[in-house]
Amino acid sequence: MGARQNLTIQLAERPRGDIIPGQTFRQVRLTAPTVNSLSEGQVLVEVLYLSLDPAMRSWINDVRSYLPPVAIGETMRGTVIARVLESRSHSAVAGDLITSFNAGWTELAVLSDGQFDVVSSSSMPANGKLTDLMGVLGITGLTAWIGLKHIGQPKPGETVVVSGAAGATGSVVGQLAKIRGARVVGIAGSDEKVRWLTEELKFDVGLNYKSSDFREKFENATPDYINVFWDNVGGEQLDVALGRAAKNSRFVMCGGISQYNAALHEGPRNITNVVYQRVRMQGFVVFDHIEDYPAARAELAHWLGEGKIKRKETIIKGGLRVAEQTLVGLFRGTNTGKLLLEQKSPSDPGTT
Repeated sequence: MGARQNLTIQLAERPRGDIIPGQTFRQVRLTAPTVNSLSEGQVLVEVLYLSLDPAMRSWINDVRSYLPPVAIGETMRGTVIARVLESRSHSAVAGDLITSFNAGWTELAVLSDGQFDVVSSSSMPANGKLTDLMGVLGITGLTAWIGLKHIGQPKPGETVVVSGAAGATGSVVGQLAKIRGARVVGIAGSDEKVRWLTEELKFDVGLNYKSSDFREKFENATPDYINVFWDNVGGEQLDVALGRAAKNSRFVMCGGISQYNAALHEGPRNITNVVYQRVRMQGFVVFDHIEDYPAARAELAHWLGEGKIKRKETIIKGGLRVAEQTLVGLFRGTNTGKLLLEQKSPSDPGTT
């Protein structure tokens, strides 16, 4: 029997529009690392789950951003939940589960101290589950909490509108705003997603932006205009929201998924309302607020444990072989809630 092979997905070229499976990335099989590959302070891990996020599209552009672009030939970046197979670190032992932003799209990885966090049972609420660490208790939940704290600042009775509301971050944003006493309007891309927002998450109004009367329904849903707009989408939805902005409203600029694959980016025609209505329109990056993480996680875990926050996951099986197609699906709205790729079930034994 030959040496074990390790499947890794590398960036092959920078897309000028949509990601093209088999062209944008390439699948590479190399000899897998073993315990003999480890130096002091390192662990060998096998990836169980990979988080798939809209921001990944921006990471493969060669533009100035909050992170360096993924280089051509480099393993694609991504957050993972993994299991320790072998350890020469005092921080973890074989069998421990860890989260990491440094492993990326690969089956096996060698990580050094400081590149991973060990999952502890104390960090999980009573009804929590492992995959929450990449959803409501992970970067997506932290993003929602931090953006509302520092920019949105919803007050009881105010109207909060969330685009991409059925996604991982948007669904948490709306629920946090409801907890704070706001009236919440969620925008999503299907009637099924709208029903989830209103029936399960208890948003006050849900709107399908693909419906022919979306603009009319949007106006009817915001009779007193918008106090807080959380933007995950950009494009037309941002433009419509600017047209309904209340005086001194706050626009939280979290993302623009409608524009990430566009060859020609569409800017808002109602941008002058920022002046007329004194709109505070601000972008942010969650990594700039690491000092908030403990408080945010504690509060999110508390509300999750109480049932005040609900979550949904779309978990795609098939491992890294289907990673490219799964990422493409993210931009087509195939997921509700957090999108995860399962590389290996935690119930399967670890193998070296």
